[in-house]
Amino acid sequence: MPKVKASVNIENVVASATLNQRIDLNAVVKGYPGVEYRPEQFPGLVFRLKRPKTATLIFNSGKMVCTGAKSEKESRRAVAKVIRELKKSGIIIIGKPELKIQNIVASASLGGMIDLEKSAYSLGRTMYEPEQFPGLIYRMDTPKVVILLFASGKLVCTGAKREQDVYDAVSKLHQKLEEEDLIYYE
Repeated sequence: MPKVKASVNIENVVASATLNQRIDLNAVVKGYPGVEYRPEQFPGLVFRLKRPKTATLIFNSGKMVCTGAKSEKESRRAVAKVIRELKKSGIIIIGKPELKIQNIVASASLGGMIDLEKSAYSLGRTMYEPEQFPGLIYRMDTPKVVILLFASGKLVCTGAKREQDVYDAVSKLHQKLEEEDLIYYE
């Protein structure tokens, strides 16, 4: 168990959903003039919600990508709300969407200073070029995530498919840094 408890914050959850039917994006624009749709620039329509604060891209193929949610649950709620809004404006939607979490990005603080130079050798599967980028890039096998480590003890974890993977990865890394004397507390 690490000496200091890490604080973890989910920053963004990206989820994809498919409606298994085509959507008339021009009809959506008529029902919701507030949406962004410029087909000459980008083939998708941007449907923004205030609560939960998300942006959902909707394509005429019926595929959707929701970004900005702070949890898996929130991304599911956002997609469900967008679909309810579409139905309200007269878009006929048959069946339930198939939703899949694609990526979870989280930040974390370990509460100590990390020796990145030593960590680059000890952790394995790392990339560290301080002249190019101040962080160390660490590719973890299980859970399969990529973690950016900074000397300040701050981390960015990306690539997780479940929130639990983020917590497991941060905990596993924190423990390893302590075991190998790569983290120092004031």
